[in-house]
Amino acid sequence: MESRVERTAGGAIVVPRMNAVVLDRFGGVDELSSRRIPHPRIGDDDVLIRVEFAGVGSWDAGEREGGYDGVFGVASAFPYVLGWDAAGTVAAVGRDVTRFDVGERVYAATMPVPRGGCYAEYAVVEAEFVARVPDRMPTEQAGAMAWDALTALSGLDLLGLRPDETLMVFGASGGIGHMAVQLARHRGIRVLAVASGADGVALARRLGADHAVDGRRDDVSAAAFEFAPGGLDAALVTVGGEIAERSLRAVRKSGRIAWPNGVLPAPVASPGATVSHYDGDRSRAATDRLNAIIEASSFEVHVARTFPLERARDAHRALNDHYVGKLALQVG
Repeated sequence: MESRVERTAGGAIVVPRMNAVVLDRFGGVDELSSRRIPHPRIGDDDVLIRVEFAGVGSWDAGEREGGYDGVFGVASAFPYVLGWDAAGTVAAVGRDVTRFDVGERVYAATMPVPRGGCYAEYAVVEAEFVARVPDRMPTEQAGAMAWDALTALSGLDLLGLRPDETLMVFGASGGIGHMAVQLARHRGIRVLAVASGADGVALARRLGADHAVDGRRDDVSAAAFEFAPGGLDAALVTVGGEIAERSLRAVRKSGRIAWPNGVLPAPVASPGATVSHYDGDRSRAATDRLNAIIEASSFEVHVARTFPLERARDAHRALNDHYVGKLALQVG
């Protein structure tokens, strides 16, 4: 299926154009620029989303610098559009897509390679990775949610904890972390949240953590053994580094540790318990489960700051500041 096209009076084909933030080469923040580019092409199994909000994640900065160049076995093509998360409305569907209607509110977990990401007015995503926005969720929250929530959900699945077992969420005030706290509490798991700053501790407590400490200031190991004297059953690590590795010694040797791929720095030493590295599941089955939890709970995505699309550079600079939750771009 062709992208939507228009014809001039003389019969020439004109491909519609859209506003986007693009890279013409990998590099620093100043390489991001606003421009009009052609709409993405829609395949038979695709959904074209009119983007209203897009998430901004720490991995966006790494990708901007070229950290993902060639990683997925596909050559990078410029202009390059970042953005892994989005929410908006369905603008068009491919001929084989039957479960979405034009105008429906949807969110998506996509990959910028090879067809472009969500820092644009329109994004094309395979229907398998598109889901309806739950009625009770604002579109802004949905736009910043998908990859973080699905990564948190996959980590909890991997750990397989039962109700009342103990979990340390390290990085509990970040994107993945603050969603993991809520998803774990929904399962009845007892959560020790290791957050960043007083505002991060307050957020983790508000979202249901049984106990929360400041990883920058508090003795995490002491707090962990007070929380679980026999050792923690498991940990989900969303921020790497020396403090994280030291804290993981509080997980009992028969326990389990989930470490999402891409969370850096990677562990240097073995903490004793089994460490499993994993990727988030973004399939329809996973988003169906996530939506069911959202509908049945008070789940929320904490958006710290939202920037207009044309201020994407400012959003990337803000990635280096202290904030809790997620950053987002308002596109449409």
